[in-house]
Amino acid sequence: MNRPLISVVLPIYKIEQYLDRCMEAVLGQTYENLEILMVDDGSPDNCPAMCDAYAQKDPRVKALHKENGGLSDARNYGIAHATGEYIACIDPDDYVDSDYIEYLYSLIEKYGTRMSICQHMTEFDNGSVKDYGSEGDECMSIEKCLGRLLYHDVIDTSAWAKLYHKSLFDTVAYPKGKIFEDIGTTYALIMQCSEGIAVGYASKYHYMYHMNSIVNSVFSPRKLDLLEMTDKMGHAVVKAYPSLKQAVLRRRVYARFSTLNQMLRTEGYDVERARIIRFILHYRKQILQDPLAPKRDKIAIALLSVHYDLYRAFWISYQNMIFKKK
Repeated sequence: MNRPLISVVLPIYKIEQYLDRCMEAVLGQTYENLEILMVDDGSPDNCPAMCDAYAQKDPRVKALHKENGGLSDARNYGIAHATGEYIACIDPDDYVDSDYIEYLYSLIEKYGTRMSICQHMTEFDNGSVKDYGSEGDECMSIEKCLGRLLYHDVIDTSAWAKLYHKSLFDTVAYPKGKIFEDIGTTYALIMQCSEGIAVGYASKYHYMYHMNSIVNSVFSPRKLDLLEMTDKMGHAVVKAYPSLKQAVLRRRVYARFSTLNQMLRTEGYDVERARIIRFILHYRKQILQDPLAPKRDKIAIALLSVHYDLYRAFWISYQNMIFKKK
């Protein structure tokens, strides 16, 4: 118990079918000096009662109840009420290995950093699993870490699969009312770590990818938050690290493709779609000539350069193949 207290923040809203699996994993952590903050974000289902029940069973659990304010607001609320020296975020429809916290803290101990990162595996509804892990670890500079994040190379923007010293949140908060909130936040936390970021290559986090919700979701203007959050990140990164200008451009183009893909099955939004396509095609030469840009980006640009209808048909077929594959 002489090891530092670590606060685990779980923002909870309408996930009662997954909550027991997540909590079983959190309560079974090999690192025992935990404070577990279950933040009920005004959930209309059985989640509030489940939070209270867990708090009664284990003294490490605190059930916090608040009016619905969205994911960012719930995370901020949990962090504000945390008393631990370090913060770990877990989405309660996901789950973690039993040594998730132990592994992340051991990286901080090893390299003397204020932030550590591990890898994750994605588990699809159809039973397939994609594991992004490997072996080893290292301490990355801010510039290297941001560069790899911008190219989706080992480092991602998710709030989870990371351990943060609480002081990093003194000047950073998740943007309330926005989706893709982690894109507007993780880079800012990384940029405070002048001592470096400890990165482990083992997968300790299980991200549950609910494919049908992605395929059948209807596009809404809120999903344009991705562009706002990405451009904000890009501006801040280029200002601090001009050498990452090309990496930032690649990420901004990728964000446009991601948003365009959300529109594939939705009618309307012609103005927004045309603006996105113009942006991508304006910078296509730079991306095609970038040796670090993923092949998928370049294929997408080639298809879109011919015609949007070709791009749309190809990408819908690709999504259907991935979602049905097991």
